[in-house]
Amino acid sequence: MEKTVEFYYDVIQYFKLNYINLGFVILFVVTGFLITAFIKSRIKRRINRKSTNPITATFISQIISFALKTIVVLITLYFLGLNSFTNKILAGAGLLAFVVGFALKDIGENFLAGIILAFKSPFKLDDLIEVENIIGFVKDINIREIQIKTTDGKDVFLPNSIILKNPMFNYTIDGFLRYEFIVGIAYENNPTEAMRVILDTATHVEGVLKGERKPTVFIDELATSTINIKVMFWVDTFRTTRRTAHHIIRSHVMNNVLAALIAHGFSLPASVIELKNYDPSSPMNPEVEANK
Repeated sequence: MEKTVEFYYDVIQYFKLNYINLGFVILFVVTGFLITAFIKSRIKRRINRKSTNPITATFISQIISFALKTIVVLITLYFLGLNSFTNKILAGAGLLAFVVGFALKDIGENFLAGIILAFKSPFKLDDLIEVENIIGFVKDINIREIQIKTTDGKDVFLPNSIILKNPMFNYTIDGFLRYEFIVGIAYENNPTEAMRVILDTATHVEGVLKGERKPTVFIDELATSTINIKVMFWVDTFRTTRRTAHHIIRSHVMNNVLAALIAHGFSLPASVIELKNYDPSSPMNPEVEANK
């Protein structure tokens, strides 16, 4: 208790003797942090002009800001006459970095992953991506995590390490996304004519691409009770950025194809189940019925 009181009076005495110096130190800290914020803003703005990846500008500006703030703090300690304390900080920086890095290895892993993503990112803002069965649009990127807005409106924060360690699907990197579905017709129908009707119908749906990425229709499987025809078509993700718009286009294609097949007289049967009775004494057995 006595040492605490003694330390308190020593601090008060120090500030009384060095109040002019203390005012200068406060002014230096405030000015230093303001200049650091200004430099960070200018660097981020300049890098954003030359780089298409915003995480690069964010990462570099944050690293420079951290370094400048560290310098300001160390100089402040020197002005306060805490030279020995400053030297101890510098001497123990390596050991401290090792201990903190081991204790917070997950944070360090995400930080290193952020460095990699800063210079080679497989996505950019507003890209539609899928990671670990999470589908959404990239809304924010920093050196620790990315923010994704899912198609149902949820905000998901994914650590950068997950992006690097797991397969990631980017649905908007080239602006094209393919959808597909299967429709079954009866065996007594003409599949060639059915495919012609389906192709003509899908091509005229608004939002479906034509030309080199026109719809494709082919026989996928000869199932037990139906001839299954697969329909594949492409949409432009740059024109329709919302995933709900893609589902609406897909719904229109399926609805129009169904209506066109029915209008042209094609049968769309459900699954047919055949029941066989192997009990010879059963009245439903064909041999029993024949002997009557």
